[in-house]
Formats: sequence, structure tokens, C-alpha cells
Amino acid sequence: MTTTVTPRQEYEIVLEPLLSIPVERELPLGQRLWQQGWLRKGLILILLALAWEAIARYQDNDLLLPSFVQTAAALYDGLLSGELPAKVGVSLVVLLKGYLLGIVLAFGLTSLAVSTQFGRDLLSTLTSMFNPLPAIALLPLALLWFGLGDNSLIFVLVHSVLWALALNTYAGFLGVSETLRMAGRNYGLRGLRLVVHILIPAALPSVLSGLKIGWAFAWRTLIAAELVFGATSGKGGLGWYIFQNRNELYTDKVFAGLAVVILIGLLVESLVFNTLERVTVRRWGMQR
Repeated sequence: MTTTVTPRQEYEIVLEPLLSIPVERELPLGQRLWQQGWLRKGLILILLALAWEAIARYQDNDLLLPSFVQTAAALYDGLLSGELPAKVGVSLVVLLKGYLLGIVLAFGLTSLAVSTQFGRDLLSTLTSMFNPLPAIALLPLALLWFGLGDNSLIFVLVHSVLWALALNTYAGFLGVSETLRMAGRNYGLRGLRLVVHILIPAALPSVLSGLKIGWAFAWRTLIAAELVFGATSGKGGLGWYIFQNRNELYTDKVFAGLAVVILIGLLVESLVFNTLERVTVRRWGMQR
């Protein structure tokens, strides 16, 4: 018995175009604003300022804790008179000299460590010896060796930058895959060329982390050294400004100087390091 199969008729259903339904949904204004990092950080700063003002008014002792409004007025006066910008300029010039010299020495030491066994032993020994040593503890020796001048401050700044940056950079170099190293060697890269063209781009997140840590160490070491050391070559920096006003019991100016230290740290973090991360490691998908 033969069974006849009737083929199913094909048909198409024409769907209505979804032109009336938007493909993208606009987020509410509050959610869009909250996604802005500068706004969230600004709100945190405002809350801290309000808490500061409330605590100062409750304590009611300007000598111990001036209010936020008094500190802002002292900061404005210092900026308007040109005293604070001059002090900041003196400190930043010394800081940049020590920071850049520390970077050069750190990369030289790290390049030697990834190239030779002697370099690895040297880096391991030196970092074990000097990394736990506070930079400010070397200030008396720096004064004996280099005298009363910028060179003493630069010496302690190099110490504060060198070991932190060298350790982070070397750790990043060790994390570079062997495949990338072999690819570089196949192209004939050896020594410094291998470091520059292969290791540094691959280990850039660790390098940037070391640069940020070195900057923070150098900045706070400089302020502490100026507080202890005072003026250099007849000129005082931001730490000396804080120290002088503390002796004269101008507590609002002391807080204004501390606020400038914090603001410079925030600006460098936001404008320099965040920009470097955004145009390099985040753009390349190496960091979230």
C-alpha cells in the first residue's frame, strides 16, 4: 500500500516594522549623572567638607581645628598673595628632579635584572636592604654628604622612588609570557631593545602602578623632609610653609598648606596617571 505525502505549502508572514519602538532607551537623568566619576568624587569631597565644618563648629577652637570656611579663606589669601604658588613651585621643581632621576635608575636596574643573573641578584639584594629603610631616615646622612641644598632632598627622593618602582616593574616583567619573549628574540631583540619593545608594553599596568606608588612616596617624603629640613638655598617649599605657620600658630594656614598637598595629589592622579591608563592599558584591553 502506497501512502502519498502531500508537501506542506510554504508561506511567509510579513511583520510590521518596529519603527514606533525606540531601539535605544534613554537612561534617566539621575542615573546618567551618577555614572560620571567626577560627580561622585565631588559629592564625597562636599560631604567631607560639611563634616569638617560641623566638627569645627562643635569644637569651637580655631587654634586646634579651624573650620572649612576659615581654611578656604586662608587658602584664597595665600593664592592671591602669590605666597602659596611660589612655595608649590619650589617643591615641585625639587620633586620632579628626584622623581625623574629615580625613574631612570629604577629602569636601568630593572633592565639589568632581566638581562643577567648578576642583575637579578643585585636587585634582590639591594631591595631587601634598602626598601624597608624610610627615606626620611637618610636625611641626616644626606645633609652630611651633600650639604644644605636641593641635592640632599633629591637624594632622599631618589631613595623613595627607586625601590618601589623597581620592584613593581620587575614583577611586571616576570609576568610577561614566554611566548612574547620568544617572539622578541626571534626578531633579534636582546637586552635593552627587548625591554623597550617587548617587556615594557606587556608589563605596562605594573609599570604604571609603580610610577603611582613612587610618586606618592616622593611627594610625602618631600613634604616631610621640608618640615624637618626647612629651606633649601634660601628658599622654602610647601613643607616649610606648613612648618613656619605652625610655629606662628596660624592653624588655618597650616590646614591650607595641607589642602594644597592633597589637591596636588588629586590633580596628578586624575590628570596624569588616569590619562595615561586611559590612553594605554585601558584602551588596549589590558585593564578594566
